[in-house]
Amino acid sequence: MRKNMGILVRTLVLLFGLSLLFMVVGGIISVLTGISLSVTLTVAFLIALLMNFFSFWFSDRWVLRLYRVKIVSEKEQPSLHSIVSRLAEKAGIPKPKVGIAPLSTPNAFATGRSPRHAAVVVTEGALKLFSEEELEGVLGHELAHIRNRDMLIGTMAAMLAAAISYLALLGRYQLMFSSRERREGNSLLYLLVLIFVPLAALLIRLAVSRTREYGADEEGSRISGKPLALANALAKLERCVSEVPMQDGNPATSHLFIVNPFRGVGLLELLSTHPPTYKRIERLKALRLESQ
Repeated sequence: MRKNMGILVRTLVLLFGLSLLFMVVGGIISVLTGISLSVTLTVAFLIALLMNFFSFWFSDRWVLRLYRVKIVSEKEQPSLHSIVSRLAEKAGIPKPKVGIAPLSTPNAFATGRSPRHAAVVVTEGALKLFSEEELEGVLGHELAHIRNRDMLIGTMAAMLAAAISYLALLGRYQLMFSSRERREGNSLLYLLVLIFVPLAALLIRLAVSRTREYGADEEGSRISGKPLALANALAKLERCVSEVPMQDGNPATSHLFIVNPFRGVGLLELLSTHPPTYKRIERLKALRLESQ
């Protein structure tokens, strides 16, 4: 009961925070373009309501479609289904749908609004890279997210944060078509649209997702019983992503993946949606030693 209340509170805080950002962007667009404040705020409010509704009910479908995920049957992927079935039974949750994303970059993620409406996804690159034990460790991590309902918050945050960025981009294009005097007189607000509003959306995603990775590593290791296999998989993922970051997809979804597949420099790296991978590996090795 307490866990469900915590999930509800986190969901409401996320929706309120990102809805407030929509209103802020609407106000800034009004100043930049000269459109009536009441009009831009009304439009922003309506968009926020629609986004909140669609993000709750359809954000998982958006993510699956974004990465062209194919839901596979047990006949198509018997080994993968066997691992997921075994882990789901250990986790005490319904078996999620199993999907494969046609991406060469190795990674994995879970999505869905509840354990009964969940999907666990691995990329084609992950199937080629991991041993069966490593794949089991990775899937244990994702099923921990499903059991804790982290993917509801994470998937909604991904869709809403992406929408915030698109709305800020709209403000940029509107500014381009405004008069020269208006552009020069509102340069500070222009910077707010381009930088601070998307950054605020990113910070909300960080608060939602970053601390949950350690918990999913630990709980996932208990589900799979293979903390060292997960540590080895994380090390492989870190090397692959560092050498060849993902080019397709949307960076707003980075926190859904077990390791951030989009790599930036400077501020972007500082504001990574995941804890440092080496720290996660150290904690998993310590967990392995404790279990011996």
